[in-house]
Amino acid sequence: MPDTPDRHPCTLSRDATTDPARLREIAVDVAVAAAAHVRARRPELFPAADPGARTAGAVRSKSTETDPVTVADTETEDLIRRLLTRSRPGDAILGEEGGADAGSTGVRWVVDPIDGTVNFVYGIPAYAVSIAAQVGGTSVAGAVVDVAAGDVYSAARGGGATRTDAGGSVTRLRCNPVGDIAHALVATGFSYAPHRRERQGALVAELLPRVRDIRRIGAAALDLCMVASGRVDAHYEHGLQPWDWAAGALIAAEAGAWVRLPTGGGDDGEITVAAAPGVAAQLADLLATFGADAPIPA
Repeated sequence: MPDTPDRHPCTLSRDATTDPARLREIAVDVAVAAAAHVRARRPELFPAADPGARTAGAVRSKSTETDPVTVADTETEDLIRRLLTRSRPGDAILGEEGGADAGSTGVRWVVDPIDGTVNFVYGIPAYAVSIAAQVGGTSVAGAVVDVAAGDVYSAARGGGATRTDAGGSVTRLRCNPVGDIAHALVATGFSYAPHRRERQGALVAELLPRVRDIRRIGAAALDLCMVASGRVDAHYEHGLQPWDWAAGALIAAEAGAWVRLPTGGGDDGEITVAAAPGVAAQLADLLATFGADAPIPA
């Protein structure tokens, strides 16, 4: 395993503030350092375009045989935890791979080291690092880095949302002004649990004739950021975990989206929705008509 802090240095001083703007800066700094590690590790772990050509031990199964986790996921989460602890000792951390660490400050960091691991394994350029800071269970700051594109999405509660591209150009994000659900481009995703997956497929069949089209990118954090940037008009998905939406949903909300979040941890299959305000009510009505506003058990 490489010495990740030396390969991708990130100098963060200790900081005890709970100001969302400062927490946003920390989230961005750490997410950018983590994305650099992910970017460097992919050609080392998967040296050929063929997904069968991979370093021994690079991939193992997680929740199901089709749900992979790579050594880069665990390395990157370890790096993120070290950087956050260095800057914010005492904060709690909840990570997809490493679980929850208790804290004493009232701030919890919610971390997805690689959102879109299947895309990462196959070399599809749609995977991201997602980091959010929560206070009282509510996201107040977050960053999502599109690793392949180099785009950095970020937001602070009450401070708006931006995208900084690989060249350093900053764009303030706003949802599309679409007003008719029939003209809406809608993103979604699917569970690895067979029963939930079957029901999700049936919902797509119901929704597809009533919207412009459906997109399935394979990384919920990026889907939510695409709502914020106007690259899609809405996103919905059942069974997302907090690390899937903690940063991206805040970014979407700060860009003007209507957002509905799960009340639990995601295992019960509750729905997450983010939609441009002009189609939010219409989408909610459609989902309710199809029974999609109810949880889908695994």
